[in-house]
Amino acid sequence: MPFTIAIDGPAASGKGTIARALAARFGFGHLDTGLLYRAVGARGGDPVRAARNLTPDDLGRPGLRSAEAGQAASRVAAIPEVRAALVEFQRRFAAGEPGAILDGRDIGTVICPDADVKLFVIADDLTRARRRAAELGADEGEMLAQLRERDARDSARATAPLRPAGDAVTLDTTALSIDEAVDAAVAAVEQAMAARG
Repeated sequence: MPFTIAIDGPAASGKGTIARALAARFGFGHLDTGLLYRAVGARGGDPVRAARNLTPDDLGRPGLRSAEAGQAASRVAAIPEVRAALVEFQRRFAAGEPGAILDGRDIGTVICPDADVKLFVIADDLTRARRRAAELGADEGEMLAQLRERDARDSARATAPLRPAGDAVTLDTTALSIDEAVDAAVAAVEQAMAARG
């Protein structure tokens, strides 16, 4: 039975970095589910049709990491039919052997509610804005405004809002180095693996 790790949290909290590190450490597949929504937004046209016809190749499109793609992703992610179309894609990925790590906004609450490990990764707004500005070569103040707008939209949507699962471990990366954040996540995973036997 595959071992599933669900990592949720707001943009630029460090969840993607942690997910990639855990995938390398444990030899698991990794899916950045935000890319699914970014790819749907980037395709343009009818977002529901785009979601239903999404292929793994779409996840390699250039420009999916841009701030514009992130805003488009947040808008299409609020459409229930888009989310429904992408649920099965994500669940199939999560069933892969020997294990899978999915990071996003609703993995522990909706996509993989029975995940072996659920992490909710957070950081304060200014830290996240600084990280995203450095990543994109953008203005910090502009990034702060965009992140807060996305947080509000993602947390307030009726379908699968951004919130921690009841049994998620909260990991605040505000004052942690990347290595420290990864070490904390590894410890949570190893503890769950030991408990599962």
